[in-house]
Amino acid sequence: MFGSTDQWSMAQNLSAEFVYYKGNTVFKPPDWEFRVTPVISYNYTELEEIQGVNADPRRGLTRDDTFVGLQAAFVDRHLRNVSDNYDFDSFRIGIQPFSSDFRGFLFQDNQLGARLFGTRGNNKWQYNIAYFRRLEKDINSGLNDVSETPRKDDVFVANIYRQDFPVLGFTSQATVLYNRNREDELRYNRNNFIERPSSLGLENLREYDVTYVGYNGDGHFGRVNLTTSVYYAFGDETPSVFVNRKVDISALFAAAELSMDFDWIRPRISLLYGSGDDDPFDDKAHGFDAVFENPQFAGADTSYFIRQAVPLIGGGRVALATRNGVLNNLRSSKEQGQSNFTNPGIVMAGLGVDMDLMPQLRLSFNANTLYFDDTAVLEVARNQGPIDKHIGYDVSASLIYRPLMSQNIVVRASYATLIAGDGFDALFPDDNPGYFLLNAIFAY
Repeated sequence: MFGSTDQWSMAQNLSAEFVYYKGNTVFKPPDWEFRVTPVISYNYTELEEIQGVNADPRRGLTRDDTFVGLQAAFVDRHLRNVSDNYDFDSFRIGIQPFSSDFRGFLFQDNQLGARLFGTRGNNKWQYNIAYFRRLEKDINSGLNDVSETPRKDDVFVANIYRQDFPVLGFTSQATVLYNRNREDELRYNRNNFIERPSSLGLENLREYDVTYVGYNGDGHFGRVNLTTSVYYAFGDETPSVFVNRKVDISALFAAAELSMDFDWIRPRISLLYGSGDDDPFDDKAHGFDAVFENPQFAGADTSYFIRQAVPLIGGGRVALATRNGVLNNLRSSKEQGQSNFTNPGIVMAGLGVDMDLMPQLRLSFNANTLYFDDTAVLEVARNQGPIDKHIGYDVSASLIYRPLMSQNIVVRASYATLIAGDGFDALFPDDNPGYFLLNAIFAY
C-alpha cells in the first residue's frame, strides 16, 4: 500500500543430532535415552523498503543473521513394562518435540517440559500427560533461544489415543490443553520491533487462561482417507485487546480433509473453520487462536496464505496471518507474540491432488478459497469499512523430487499466488501476491 513489496530471502539450517541410549531396543524401548539437537541457522533477507528488516532505518534494506538454537535436549527414562507385549510407561524431561494433534493445528513445537507417556492394550491405547514452559524464540530463524529467560507461558496437556476406533484403520484422540499466560513485561525482538504487547487496539499487557477441549481423528474408512479435528476454547483474559476489562473467551475450530487413492493419483477435499469475533468492544471474545500452530493441511507446504505472513497495515506491526499458520489471529508474530482471541476468524474450502509421476517424483496442485468469518475486528483495527468477507483464491503447485526414493534427499520447487477477493483488495488494493520457493533437504 505504501511502497515496494518485493522481497528475497535465503535460509540455511544445519542440524546435528546426538543420541546416547542404553538397553535392548529390538523389541522394547531403550531404558535410558539422552538426545541433543543443536541447529545452526544462517538467513539473508533483502527488501525494497527501509524499516522492514529493522526498526532503525539506518540498517537499510538487507539483513544477515546467524543464530544457534537448541531444538532438543532431553533425558528419557523407561519406567516399566506393563505387559508381555512391552506396553510401557516412560518419562521425558527437557526440550522435546510435541504435537497435540495429527496436523499441528493447536500446539506443535519443540519446547521445554516434562512428559509422562506410554501405551496399553498391545499399543492400541497411547497417552500423554505433559507440562511445558515455553522458550523464547529467535525472531528471524524461528529456533529456540535458550539464552533468554523462559516465557511466563505455561501449557498443560493430556491426551489419549485409541487405534482402530471406531473402525479398523482409524485412530481417535481426545485432548485437553490448558494455556496459562502471565507475560507482564514489554518485549522487543532482535530487530527492535515490539512483540508484547502487540501494537493493536489499546496495546495493553494481557494475561489469559484458556482451556481447549478437542477431538482428533486420522486414518481411513475403507478406501476413504480422513483427517478431522474439532476444538472448543474457553476461558478469560484481562484486559482484552480493545477494552480495558476482563472478557470471557468462547471460540470454536473445526477442520476435515478427505482423500482417496486412485492408483498413482490422490485427490483431496479440505474444509476448515475458525470462529471470529463479531464485536471487539463487548465482554466476549469469540475469535479462535492456537498456542503455536504448524498446520500440515490443504497444501500448507506451498500455500501462499498459510506459508507467508500477511501484514495488517494500519494496526502496527501486526500480522493478519502469521508465517506457517492458517488462522487470522492478528498477532505480532507466531514466535514471540501472545494468542489473540479478538480476531476475524477464517473459513476455508479447498481442492488438491497429489500425483506420483514416478517413485522419485511427485506433482501437487492445491486451490483454496478463503473467507473471514466476521470482519468487525478488522474494520475497527483499520478504521475502515465495510470490508468484504472474501479473502481470495489461494492457488499453488509444487514438484517434489526424491532421487534415492527416501527422505535422505528431498528437493521441492513450488509457486503460489493469492488471487485477491474483495476483502483482501480492501486491505491491499490492486495486489495479487505470490512467491516462488526452492527448498532442499539433505539428511545423513
